[in-house]
Formats: sequence, structure tokens, C-alpha cells
Amino acid sequence: MKWMKKNTALRTVMSTAGVIAAGGVLAIAVAVITAPRAAAQTAAPGTRPACSAGTLVQTADGPVCGVTANGVTSYLGLRFAPQPTRWAAPGPLTPWTAIFAATVEGSACPQPRAVANPSEDCLNLDVQVPANRGADLLPVMLEIHGGGFVVGTAVANGANLVTNGNVVYVTINYRLGILGFMAHQGLGPNSGDYGLQDQQAAMRWVQRNVAQFGGDPGNVTIFGAGGASVCAAVASQTANGLFQRGISQSAFYNYKVNTIWSPGDCKSQLPTEAEAQQAGATFAAKVGCGGAVDQVGCLRALPVQTLIDNAGSIGNPTAGGTIGPTINGTTLPMSPGKAFATGQINKVGLMIGVDRDEFNGGPIDPPFIAANPAQYDALVQQQFGPLASKVMSLYPPSRFPKPSAFIAYRTIMADSASVCPALASFKRLAKYIPVHAWEGDNPDVPRVTTAWPTGSFHVAESPFMFVNPAIALDPNQMAFSAQVIAQWTGYARTGDPTAEGAPAWSRYTEQSEVVMSLVPAGDSTHVPASTLAMQHKCEFWDSVSLWPIPRE
Repeated sequence: MKWMKKNTALRTVMSTAGVIAAGGVLAIAVAVITAPRAAAQTAAPGTRPACSAGTLVQTADGPVCGVTANGVTSYLGLRFAPQPTRWAAPGPLTPWTAIFAATVEGSACPQPRAVANPSEDCLNLDVQVPANRGADLLPVMLEIHGGGFVVGTAVANGANLVTNGNVVYVTINYRLGILGFMAHQGLGPNSGDYGLQDQQAAMRWVQRNVAQFGGDPGNVTIFGAGGASVCAAVASQTANGLFQRGISQSAFYNYKVNTIWSPGDCKSQLPTEAEAQQAGATFAAKVGCGGAVDQVGCLRALPVQTLIDNAGSIGNPTAGGTIGPTINGTTLPMSPGKAFATGQINKVGLMIGVDRDEFNGGPIDPPFIAANPAQYDALVQQQFGPLASKVMSLYPPSRFPKPSAFIAYRTIMADSASVCPALASFKRLAKYIPVHAWEGDNPDVPRVTTAWPTGSFHVAESPFMFVNPAIALDPNQMAFSAQVIAQWTGYARTGDPTAEGAPAWSRYTEQSEVVMSLVPAGDSTHVPASTLAMQHKCEFWDSVSLWPIPRE
């Protein structure tokens, strides 16, 4: 989800999504401000908008210029790698000498949902910097968009962070779904994870070039709704040294059954290389390449839409091939969950959080819901099997307000699949790296309209960083927005989210297991992890081992 302020004309896009229920549909509509793709993207070559004076930058690959407006200079659609070969690592750029006018957003990567201007030539990024940044190098915040590795796009929306936090903002596109993550024997013994390799190629571009834009390559924070991508980078040996800190939002979201995404979150067992390659062979047969002498060549020759239409997708992640991270042995030597538990991680700082009601994920993460008591009974039984009766006794709908079946099941799923695994991860990680932990306890996000009480839902902090100027915030929400921006950019600057305009935020340590409860109106405060564990019934959920440490 993107809430953004843009230096060009704005338009409001209402996005709706159906939420499959056992006998019902939940429609969640989210108002999102997005920038229209510039007309120059569909115009004849050579008609890109002109650059603003004084924006010329000499990158390691060639000269670029951008556009300045409202105190922000934006460089859009900068390549960090050439068009990739399908299912191959991103390669180096060919240098250029003519000035590239970085005034039009780059292509989005192909994906199952409709996006403007999709293309496999999509390895691009946007950079936004303060127009009057001064001589000192600034902290760099590199956003990785959300979408469960299947959908999403980079849109230059960092104006609030840039102007209020005095940082350099970078946002990236990377290969998604089957194009970013398919493994196959014909691709070698370490195939898959090309989307993660794209992310790391963008990080290397930042290391080579961001100083020319006024950013400090030695002070890079990766963050965003792509919280699982942040976890993967923390666990990836090939990302070592490419960033100093991470902010992982809402990265515990997969369920045992009725899954929406492939198992790519920070707690789940990822497919092994052998499992992924078998899925690749099955996918090749599905699209008519199973009998080919050169199956990979056959797959590479297929239209991109054929691949997407036959691959796994949101709500049906096992339909074909692997569409998320796998343990390919090089990019990821093990699942992040195991890396967190064993300390085999990059020694970076990590600010990591979960929202209280994570089960409700907004327009692109629709969970199965219990619209009535019968659906509650059926879904609990389906999800938990022999544990169902115990779960129902712990979460009786009679203890919840109306619509009680919905809220009871929402709470069960958030506690079991998100909050309790997150609390366990905070404790594990704090043994090895500096950790600042939070729980989002804010149900007052103004951009969601639904017939159901969604509570503090998935990535509920993001709307307050990328504010929609077309929707007025009330005073409590405005205070929360200022706080979140101060905390996120303050952490990027110093490694401490305690910043001017924000409450003191202590590290989570073995001696002081405290979590910041994020709420509006300046009322955020520390809460002992033990208190949260009791509220979310983690003693029970931890004891039944639904999410054991992976054993690769």
C-alpha cells in the first residue's frame, strides 16, 4: 500500500479487493494517492520532460539529471542493472556518456495484477533528495515495497521523509513471482532467489553512487512494507556490508492453511532447493515445456503473460513454480527463522515490529474471515485440527463484541501466526544484534473503509509516513504521523528511534525485554514483552510449536 505526496499532479485511486470467506465476501476499499505515470512514458522517444537546472549528477555509470519541486529533487527510473535474462542474476550496466533525463518513472515488473507500463526491463530505482541538502552526507533510506514477493511497484513517494527527516530516499523495483523466484535443475544447483539478487544489486548501486546524490553509503537503512525482504537481507551472506540497519514492518503473516502468500515471511520454513527445483519441473510440464530437450530454453521463449497466468499467485501460492524466496544455498543459506535463532546473520541494527491485528491485511492480503458462528467453527477446525477445541475455549466468541465471530477469529489468527512468532523473534535476535521492537496498537488508520472492524492491521504505520494530502488527518493522527516520521528517520540517522518529537525508545535486550506500543496522540509507551505475551496467549501458542525453528 502506498500513501504518498508527489511533486507532480496527484490523483486518487480507489482500490478494492474481495476477501474470500466461507460463504461471504469482505470488500476492503483503500484510498491511495499515487502519481500518474508521466505522459512521456507513452510518448515518442526524446520527449521526456526536461530536467531542472542544477540537478546534474555524474554516477559511476554515466551522467543523470532530475526534477526539483517543493523542496525535493527527484531522479526517476534510474537503472541499477540492464534488462535481465530470465532466471539469471542481474548483470552490470553498460556505461553511457549522454545525460540521462531521470524525469519519468521506470517500468514496473510484470505481476498478476494490472500495473502501468509493465516490462521485464524493470530493474530501476528512484532517488529523492532535499533540494538544499548542504555539504554533509545524509542518511540513506532504501524502501523495499510490499506485496509478498508477488505484486508491488516502486513509486517515488518519499517527500515527507526527505523534507521532514532530512534523508536521501531510494525506492526500487525487483523481479516478482515466477519471474523472480523460479528454480529449475536446468538453471544450476543454486537457482531461484533472483528477486532477492535484484534487491542486493540495487543496494550495491547505492554503495557505488549514492554519495554523488548527497547520501552516505556507510549509513544505509533498508525498510518498508517489504518486511520479509528486510529479514532475508539480514539472513543473506551476500548482503553483508550493503546496509547498516533494517526496519522490518509486519513480516510475520503466513498461516498453516488457507494461505494467501507463499511461505516467505520471517518465521516460515522456506522451500529447499530440491523442493523448488521439483516445483520448477512441474511448472515446466504445466506450460508445455516438460518434454523439451531444453526446458529452460522453452520456458524463456514463452510469453511473459503465459508464465504469470500459470504460476502461483496471491490466494493460490502453490498453483505453479516457486514465487517467493527459497533456500538456494548462496543468496539464502537457510530460512531467516533459523538464522535469527542461531545468530548466523549480518551484524546490523534491526528495528522490527508487528501490528496487533495482523490478520487483516488490506486490499492485497485478504484473509479468510468468519462472518458468522458457523464459519468461525469451520475455520478454526480447518486451521488447527486437533487443537481446535482448545483454541475455541481460549477465544470464545462470547468474550468478544459484535461482530463477535469475526473479531474472535481475527484475534486467533493474529496471535498465532503473527504476534507470538514476532515476540519470539525479538528475543532470539536480541542475543546477537541491537534490536528495537514495536507492536502497532493503532486501530485509527483513516484510509481503510470496510464493514468489519479490522483493528490495527498489516503495515498500519506506512500510511503515516506517506501521507495522502487529499485526506485530512485529525489532530491525534497528525501527531502520530509526525512521531512515526521522526522515529523512522531518526533510527536511520543514528540507530536509535528516540528522536526529537518522539518518545524515548529503549533497546530490546535480554535484561530489558521491552516493546514500544505505537499509538496516536503522543501516547506511545514501552510495554514489557511478558505483558504482550500474556495478552496474546503466547504461552499456549509457543507450547504447541506451530512455527518451530526451521531445520535446514
